[in-house]
Amino acid sequence: MIKTTFVVLMMLIAAMTVAPPAQAQSSGPVYELRTYTAIEGRLPALLARFRDHTVQLFEKHGIENVGYWVPADPPRSGNTLYYMLRHKSREAATASWAAFRKDPAWQKAQKESEAGGKIVDKVESVFLTPTDFSKLK
Repeated sequence: MIKTTFVVLMMLIAAMTVAPPAQAQSSGPVYELRTYTAIEGRLPALLARFRDHTVQLFEKHGIENVGYWVPADPPRSGNTLYYMLRHKSREAATASWAAFRKDPAWQKAQKESEAGGKIVDKVESVFLTPTDFSKLK
């Protein structure tokens, strides 16, 4: 299952960069592909923060965790986290992110995980809508 989800993710990334857009669904859920580039040597702290706090807090705020990956090969294997989330709609995503950022539990986890210094250097986010032929809807 994890291998299949990863293959689907990589196919989505490839399709976004080399092919014209396919027919997208007009309504329904949206997916969010996020890429975090960690400060050198801080990927373990980032992964621990997600494992111990963030994943559960996402669910609390209506954000569905689809999958989390680190690259298998250098150079990104040492500093990059890819993950995909599912939201009921783009509007729901906006509301969920706002609630998540205001959550005292998140603010505490972020502060504690960054006690030894900043963890994340760069965050990228891309919203995706499934095509009519996608297995993920």
